[in-house]
Amino acid sequence: MSRLLREEKNGRRALLTKNLTPGKRVYNEDLVIREGAEYRTWDPFRSKLAAAILKGLPDDVVVEGGKVLYLGASTGTTASHVSDLVGPTGLVVGVEFAPRVAREFVEHVARERMNVIPFVADARDPSKYAVAKVDVVYCDIAQPDQTEIALVNCSMLLKKGGTLLLVVKARSIDVVKDPAKVFEEERAKLEKAGFRVVRALELSPFEKDHAMLHAVRRD
Repeated sequence: MSRLLREEKNGRRALLTKNLTPGKRVYNEDLVIREGAEYRTWDPFRSKLAAAILKGLPDDVVVEGGKVLYLGASTGTTASHVSDLVGPTGLVVGVEFAPRVAREFVEHVARERMNVIPFVADARDPSKYAVAKVDVVYCDIAQPDQTEIALVNCSMLLKKGGTLLLVVKARSIDVVKDPAKVFEEERAKLEKAGFRVVRALELSPFEKDHAMLHAVRRD
C-alpha cells in the first residue's frame, strides 16, 4: 500500500499521505479513507515539498524506511508529511532554530510521532544534532547563506549517494536580483561542492520566487 497517493479533485491535482497517527491532524488538513487506510490531504500551498512533487519531483525521493534530516522544520506542516512518507521504520530529524516555533513542532508533531526527533538548534552547527547519517537532507531555511548551511550539513551527515532537497528562496538571498539568476548561482554552488543537480523546479503558482533543487551527492 503506497504511503503517497495522487488524485484529481475538482480538476486540480491533489496529494495524500498515509497517516502515521490515524485520527489525528496537524494543521486542520482533511482525513480521508483510501485503500482501506486513513490518509491526510497535503496542501501544496502550505508545503514546498508537496509543490515540488506536483511540479515534477519523483515520488520515490523520500521513501518508506528512509532517514531524513529536515532543516527549518518550523511548526511541522511538511515534516509531518515526511514522517508519513518514511513510515514507522523511518526517521525524521527535525531542526528548528526559533524556540516558539519549535515548541509548536514538538507539541503537534514530535510528541505524536515516534519516528520524529526534534532539535532546537542552529543549523549552522550540525554537531548539535548529529545522530546518524541520513539518506536525505531537506533544507528550507530563509537565510542568505542557506546553500552553505545545507552543504555543511551534507558534509557531516549525508550518506554518499544521498539526496539533497534545497529550497532556494530567491528574495532571502538577494532581494533585487532576478530569481532565475539566483537559482542558477545556487545550483552552481552545489555542483562545485560535488553534487549532481538532477532537476531544478520553479515552484509557482504555489510559491513565488522559490525553486527546489534536487541534487545527489557524488563523493
